[in-house]
Amino acid sequence: MPEILSFLSLDGLEFTWTSLILLLLAGFAAGWIDAVVGGGGLIQLPALLLFPGMSPVQALATNKLGSIFGTTTSAITYYRRTSPDLKTAIPMALMAMLGAFGGAAIATVLPERWIQPIIIAALVAVLAFTIFKPAAGELSKLRYQGSGHYLRAILIGLIIGGYDGMIGPGTGSFLIIAMVTVLGYNFLQSSAKAKIVNLATNFGALVLFIPAGHVVFGLGLALGVMNMAGGYLGARMAISKGSKFIRIIFVIVVCALIIKLGSDMLFA
Repeated sequence: MPEILSFLSLDGLEFTWTSLILLLLAGFAAGWIDAVVGGGGLIQLPALLLFPGMSPVQALATNKLGSIFGTTTSAITYYRRTSPDLKTAIPMALMAMLGAFGGAAIATVLPERWIQPIIIAALVAVLAFTIFKPAAGELSKLRYQGSGHYLRAILIGLIIGGYDGMIGPGTGSFLIIAMVTVLGYNFLQSSAKAKIVNLATNFGALVLFIPAGHVVFGLGLALGVMNMAGGYLGARMAISKGSKFIRIIFVIVVCALIIKLGSDMLFA
């Protein structure tokens, strides 16, 4: 290929065909992982940061645009096949959207290094709980009823939504483990609700990022297409294989998150 054709220019960024193809593959993988257990940002966000000239805020904002297509697809797929409890999912999603808007505002000024150690510690605790409590998440055993249940659900949405708007990677994993450990849902039902909540958090962050001009639309829309394909296949596989399969993928993704965030902190 002639040298002039080996580079592309989009929204002021220059990149190679190879980097674009790798980004699109990362988008597909991220959509699949997000649909099953969350954590797709672990793949997609670093891939965006490899583009020369891409600022961290642009990468975060563009990641949200791509992800919202995947979360919409997987949320619809889960809803059609598992009928998640919308009385819990919708209030949680609304509070998560508010949290994500606030988190996105903080993301423009807050150094990531301030909160990475806290996130790593939380992930280690989540991993330890999942490994040493193998029965957790196999069956739904709701721990609270009435207002106690809904209050805890919206607090989960608000807190994790704020994290998603501020940083992002691992949001789905945090949502799932919170619904398993705090509310008592199984992994499949938790994954289904997490997609609805994650859809709201992506939207809440984009409400701030788009008017501020942080989104690289060309790349974001291309990622969206790949996220949709990965999200559909991931949701179908999670539904067919059930909670045990989701738990295994969950452990793998949380381990990868710990390694990735830990290496970022040590070698930054």
